[in-house]
Amino acid sequence: MIVCLEIKNVKKEYGGAMALDGINLSIKKGTIFGLLGPNGAGKTTLIRIINQITAPDAGEILFHGESFKRHHIERIGYLPEERGLYKNMKVGEQCLYLAQLKGLSKTKAKETIHYLFRRLDMLEWLPKKVAELSKGMAQKVQFISTIIHQPELIILDEPFTGFDPINSELIKNEILNLQDKGTTIILSTHRMESVEMLCQDIALINSGKCILSGQLNTIKQTYKNNQYELEYNGTLQELTGFDILTNKNNYALIESHHNKNSKQLIEQLINQIDIISFKEKLPTINDIFIQSIKQ
Repeated sequence: MIVCLEIKNVKKEYGGAMALDGINLSIKKGTIFGLLGPNGAGKTTLIRIINQITAPDAGEILFHGESFKRHHIERIGYLPEERGLYKNMKVGEQCLYLAQLKGLSKTKAKETIHYLFRRLDMLEWLPKKVAELSKGMAQKVQFISTIIHQPELIILDEPFTGFDPINSELIKNEILNLQDKGTTIILSTHRMESVEMLCQDIALINSGKCILSGQLNTIKQTYKNNQYELEYNGTLQELTGFDILTNKNNYALIESHHNKNSKQLIEQLINQIDIISFKEKLPTINDIFIQSIKQ
């Protein structure tokens, strides 16, 4: 396992209040990492520290094993939640300016801009001013400006805001394409369905502390409550060692007790009904988010 970004005991205080209180995270290279938490949890503070917009009061950040320095920022792409395009600049000129700020030559920047705008079917937007664009169109331009210098680490803060379903799918596929090329991505969002679709690892921050972290699938297994979803034909009768929580329109939600397992449940079911589908019900990230914060 190659670690792209390691955050060690990072602390940050504002006016006597701890925004971050000893955060420890390890983000593997080539993964999509979900950075989650309620409003005011400390996510934005952590993102600002990673981008060297502000400095931690204590702790250390390592980038590919090196102590984080100013020159590393050229290898990072950041899409902030608060968008920041210049409204009176033409789209092409603005992307060229931002690409050169990230170290690309003018020739390389123009070549990359043309490639990305063609890929996302946006070439006709290049001569337009940002003020002429819809919110979703401007968001796509900002996304391109974030990835234009082919960064090793990309931080996306609410990247799907303002998108219709078609453009959300387009950007989701671009994120997955970047991951396939080995890019490490930190995804900060309140859209739990995006986390379910994209992330391999997550961390949940609340009140400046990391209260949950690890592989998404492992966390789901930890929070499961021995429930099974069943679609069937026939008449479902009472089961020994299991409670039928829901039974309507040939769908049932069944919960196990006394360490009964799925094999024992199926043995009872096949004597009663024709099974159309059967699967263990795992909690959603939304369920886990709410449960963890309440606890």
